[in-house]
Amino acid sequence: MNRIVEARFIGPEIKLFKIEAPKIAEKRKAGQFIIIRVHEGGERIPLTIADSDTSNGTITIIVQGVGKTTKHLNMLNAGDFVQDVVGPLGRPSHIENFGTAVSIGGGVGTAIAYPTAKALKEAGNYVISIIGGRSKEYVILEDEMRKVSDEVYPTTDDGSYGYHGFVTGKLQELIDSGRKIDFILAIGPIPMMAAVANLTKPYGIKTVVSLNPIMVDGTGMCGGCRAVVNDKTVFVCVDGPEFDAHQVNFDILTKRNKMYLVQEKHSLENFMCHYDNLFFSALNEVKEKV
Repeated sequence: MNRIVEARFIGPEIKLFKIEAPKIAEKRKAGQFIIIRVHEGGERIPLTIADSDTSNGTITIIVQGVGKTTKHLNMLNAGDFVQDVVGPLGRPSHIENFGTAVSIGGGVGTAIAYPTAKALKEAGNYVISIIGGRSKEYVILEDEMRKVSDEVYPTTDDGSYGYHGFVTGKLQELIDSGRKIDFILAIGPIPMMAAVANLTKPYGIKTVVSLNPIMVDGTGMCGGCRAVVNDKTVFVCVDGPEFDAHQVNFDILTKRNKMYLVQEKHSLENFMCHYDNLFFSALNEVKEKV
């Protein structure tokens, strides 16, 4: 089991965890991920390693509570344990001095973009970061991104902070201004990554995306993470998770990610109902004692 040493919310339903995993902290590289299991009977879910601290033997992950397992994980606090953590998995980001690199993070995707932006900066790139969210409270890790970037542009869908519009709008502004862009990394919801790919393709700008499909074992054995890249089937957990954005079939990726929506919805409803019952039972016990 792995102990949680720090847990705090950094946005609505978005929680940062530092977890003891010294071997993973020592070996992990930008772009790699872990597979975590909250309890013995729980499902296995992939989460990108946002950062690590080898001196303390911890890894940092950032979790958005969307489904049953992520909401359950976000109920845990410092001092609690998770059943197991496996990693580092996947291929590390390809890092070199491209020149001017733009790192784009949409929502919690910024947590995935951060370690690669940091590595790009350390490799000598001029790093421009565009970080987006639905509104100001969903823009995360701005301070951290500023430390590893030469320029940072927050964007919000509702205009509550920074640029009013999508990350693609700000990217288009940069391109239209005549800025020479040599490399783009885009991470976030599938529609956002697809939009970035469609935008950059006519300009011939090298663009990479990090995919996060359904995964079970993280070794390519289950086949759950299949995607189509360059008209060929790949297993994201071992062949990726990063791929040439202009070769990814986002339509198939979207359909595969929606395969179990009904089951996921029922699982979440049952889970929340169970915890609601526990809460009201505890509340009634307190009232009876009073």
